[in-house]
Amino acid sequence: MSKGMSIKDALKQFEDETGQKAKDAKIVKLIAKIPFIDKMDATLSQLESCEHLSLGTNKVEKIANLNGLKNLKVLALSRNALKTLQGIEVLGDTLVELWVSYNMIDKFKGITGMKKLKVLHMAHNRVSEMPEVGKLSSIASLEDLLLIGNPVEEAKSEEGIWFSAVKKQLKQLKKLDGVVLAGDVDD
Repeated sequence: MSKGMSIKDALKQFEDETGQKAKDAKIVKLIAKIPFIDKMDATLSQLESCEHLSLGTNKVEKIANLNGLKNLKVLALSRNALKTLQGIEVLGDTLVELWVSYNMIDKFKGITGMKKLKVLHMAHNRVSEMPEVGKLSSIASLEDLLLIGNPVEEAKSEEGIWFSAVKKQLKQLKKLDGVVLAGDVDD
């Protein structure tokens, strides 16, 4: 099996393709690299100006080395091999949008302390219990949640109670699974 592409090599490619210095770029997209990126290494710390980092469609297994990204507002890690959100905590004061659909995440540990998170796209993962979804109530800023394709959503949708069950626990939500939510749910 071939070794994955390093972040250093991916950033070099980014600079060659865009003509921008990675350290000065506000948007850095390292999507579907061949060979795939499999590790978020310390080279990420040079992205001091980055506000939007996309590492989608790679083989990243663990969120790491985000300490230097003091301006990061959007992190896209969809279609990777993530099993946990641990490592994301260092972005608690800046992250506004987190896109982690199509991974293997089953718990929200790591993001419940996010202060500015408005958008969480976590479709097609492995969240299976409503108490886990309820943990997101600690994120007062959360407005847009995408959980379609998770076992908990599929089970509650079969029961016909998905939207009301989530809205009861996450009163701050304005949008769930792409649907704008109406006012308060009383039942």
